[in-house]
Amino acid sequence: MINYKKIIFNEFDCDLWHTLKSAKKPILIYGMGNGADKIISVFEKYQIEYKDVFASDGFVRGHSYRGKTVLSYSQARDKYPEGFDIVVSFGSKLPDVIEKIYSLESSHNVYSPDVEVCGNELFCEEFFDLHENELYLAREALADDISKEVFDDIIRYKLTGRLKYLKSTAFEEKDCDNLLSLKKFTSYLDLGAYNGDTVKKYLDICPNLKKIYAFEPDKRNFRKLSEYCKQINVCEIIPLNFAAYSSDTTLVFSASGNRNSTAIANGSFVHKSIEVPAMAPDSIASAIDFIKYEVEGLEYQAILGSKRLIEESKPELLVSMYHKSEDMYKLPLLLKELNPSYSLYLRRLPYIPAWDLNLYAK
Repeated sequence: MINYKKIIFNEFDCDLWHTLKSAKKPILIYGMGNGADKIISVFEKYQIEYKDVFASDGFVRGHSYRGKTVLSYSQARDKYPEGFDIVVSFGSKLPDVIEKIYSLESSHNVYSPDVEVCGNELFCEEFFDLHENELYLAREALADDISKEVFDDIIRYKLTGRLKYLKSTAFEEKDCDNLLSLKKFTSYLDLGAYNGDTVKKYLDICPNLKKIYAFEPDKRNFRKLSEYCKQINVCEIIPLNFAAYSSDTTLVFSASGNRNSTAIANGSFVHKSIEVPAMAPDSIASAIDFIKYEVEGLEYQAILGSKRLIEESKPELLVSMYHKSEDMYKLPLLLKELNPSYSLYLRRLPYIPAWDLNLYAK
């Protein structure tokens, strides 16, 4: 077995959290909300101190966060004239926001920590050491050198929070779509259809689609999806108010009403939750051409629920691979186990942090 850790750690000595623990300059958190809460929880674990919180100029209204007055960036520079390190706590795919964050590197050490979208397992050096063999096997399961380079740099990003590893792994959406046989698809299973945005996308670029099954567990999102589907007469679209899962059952979801509505782990608490019926994709169709999995941390279970379809009809797949730390190795290895004939490709759309990382199978 190749020493994969030596390959990954060829440009740095330790992970982000140990880097921040020994930082010489004050650490300021850029942004507030759920992302900042998760990062601060890790700070507490590693006993990392942050001095202040700031937001972009024009977004500060004298409010506070965790007992600290939120500064503007200009105020932060005035308060810390000797400089400070920046920890970005929010996500964006907007080009102007991404460029603004990148521009901060000219004056600061800037980090964008990788904290799980769904779950609490940190992709740190200890995690890497524990799963080094599985990660390397997942890397070797990828079909081309580009995918392996993306895989390596995403792991480097997850370990260091360094933006340069995001820059090197960003692709245009059309280049990612070209990995799929779009003109051949006549049937499509959309797992995590949200308000119909991805149904619309694939209707636009897959000219021969005749039937779409669209899963969406959140009731408010499902209403929007259903209204959209009523407007379409060029293709049969069947909206389904179900979560995609490994079996037909009932799950408890957070009732957020946004794209990130997700299943709640046992023992977790949210302010508002709701029971949602779940269904295995194998229960819906006898055969399918294309499946998209964007199910907010339930990708592994949803793939298991598609076992028959994957083994028998080998649909092309697009699988979100950024919701959990374990996704990096579990999802590629599972697909190869279910159907060894798949060729797997890894690509990522521009985003800070490393979201919109997708695994393509064909």
